[in-house]
Amino acid sequence: MFDGYETGGMLEMWANLYGLTGDKEHLALIHRYDRRRLFDALIAGKDVLTNMHANTTIPEAQGAARAWEVTGEERYRQVAQAYWRLGVTDRGYYATGAQTNGEIWSPPGQLSARLGHMNPEHCTVYNMMRLAEYLAHWSGDVAYSDYWERNLYNGILAQQHPDTGMIAYYLPLSSGSIKRWGTPTDDFWCCHGTLVQAQTMFARSIYYEDQDGLVLSQYIPNRLAWKFAEANVTVNLVEDLQMGSMARPLSQAYHLTITSDRPVEFNLKLRLPWWMNGQAKIAINQQPQPINAGPSNWINLHRTWSTDSLTIRLPKGLSACPLPDDPDVVAFMDGPVVLAGILGAAPVSDSKELVDEKMLVGDRQQPGSLLRPDDEREWNNWRTGYRTRGQAQNIRLIPLYEVRDERYQVYFPVLPG
Repeated sequence: MFDGYETGGMLEMWANLYGLTGDKEHLALIHRYDRRRLFDALIAGKDVLTNMHANTTIPEAQGAARAWEVTGEERYRQVAQAYWRLGVTDRGYYATGAQTNGEIWSPPGQLSARLGHMNPEHCTVYNMMRLAEYLAHWSGDVAYSDYWERNLYNGILAQQHPDTGMIAYYLPLSSGSIKRWGTPTDDFWCCHGTLVQAQTMFARSIYYEDQDGLVLSQYIPNRLAWKFAEANVTVNLVEDLQMGSMARPLSQAYHLTITSDRPVEFNLKLRLPWWMNGQAKIAINQQPQPINAGPSNWINLHRTWSTDSLTIRLPKGLSACPLPDDPDVVAFMDGPVVLAGILGAAPVSDSKELVDEKMLVGDRQQPGSLLRPDDEREWNNWRTGYRTRGQAQNIRLIPLYEVRDERYQVYFPVLPG
């Protein structure tokens, strides 16, 4: 049954039930859904994922994670950690954060041959983000929050139509790709379900508590009423994205307001994300704060808070993300956002005919020499649009999550100029 059907979510359900009841019969159900043939091999360090159906096994790893939390059986923790190590750390991933094609795991580091029309299934993106949440809670390792953010912009948002809200079951990454959108009445894929679930992740993934105070993990505009039990006080936080600068922004800027009924001392930990290309700038009440950490780190702000204002500036720029097994083929990113080159309108038919791959000439180590800003301003907002420069035929690039019905290309072979 385990090999042929997607039953993995049941292990997490039994663990949740046991966490509520403590009933030995519910513990027995956890053990019944323990797939030893998979779990034992993971702990032993064997590659049992390559060419295995991804969304059968990812929920099983989540179930193991929850089983460890409610039973304390160390083996389950080892399963979840081994799954992540084999699926992400040792396997690598596309610029979007995904590793699958046709719903199965690609071989470690061998992703170029798997670029196709059936790259990440939305369910796998969502479930790997949930597994990252489990591991982030346990360890506080910033790498899990970085991975979560990469998949938010380039998976969850890229697989939902920005106008209609419809879901794309897959996110194709081959040249000439088209997103195939579901419909309100003629489809009801599994991804319709995870599309709804994914929207509930945001609130619980922005902030965490730790032993010293509050952790800001994701930079998503939000409002929080935090009940700080240790001081018996409620702290209110409001985070907004700063927009409307007169000069083209070279950073993502956020404004965070903190108020409380009375002054209260705690530590506020901020994530410095992986995509920063310089030193972050943080000011409290317009006073610059010393920053002694770089990308993929945490910065601690420990003080007595009352009515305070924070400005957080995270420098960003263009970068080139090569395929693990073909470094001359790259995807371009603007900060955390994957860019897609627009190749023209989608055909009327459901054809999957190949489109000539666009090749670029230049220095892939200097993406700013290959791309220039394009159609960058709309009213009071700056837009993330680029156009290639110095090519035989130049094309426009936009965020992958803004692509609707156009043909597009994410990975570009870059020949030396």
